Amino acid sequence: MDWHTILRFIHITSFAAWFGTVLTSLFVLKTLEPKLTGSATDTATYPEFLQSFIKRETKVADAGFKIAIVSGLLLAFFFHGWTIGVLVKSGLIVLQVVLTMGYIIKAIQPLTYPCTRSEYKKWYNLFTISLSMFALVLGITFFLL
Repeated sequence: MDWHTILRFIHITSFAAWFGTVLTSLFVLKTLEPKLTGSATDTATYPEFLQSFIKRETKVADAGFKIAIVSGLLLAFFFHGWTIGVLVKSGLIVLQVVLTMGYIIKAIQPLTYPCTRSEYKKWYNLFTISLSMFALVLGITFFLL
């Protein structure tokens, strides 16, 4: 195996890990919705569980993201060059991070539990942003570039 193949494997695997953590979080939050939007007595331990899960999920997502970025930069630097495709993909990744982090700070961090179903739907808006950006990155990468 050559270095290009190894770097591509690392890049794709880390991107998949990052994407996988987002999907996992969506499923966990969907499962917890009845408990986090119920009565105050019903939600006693679930906010702590959610906070603990998000903390761990963030570590995995951050690692996947950082490795995807570093391996992508190494691929561009050593093998592909700074083509328009590499720049577009990089810009989309930056846009995804800015949109996601901005929405987390604005809408997710202020949430307290129990909350109403309409407040809880802010989580689903976050996943709409994240998954739409993943789809855009993958679609452009594989079909347009």
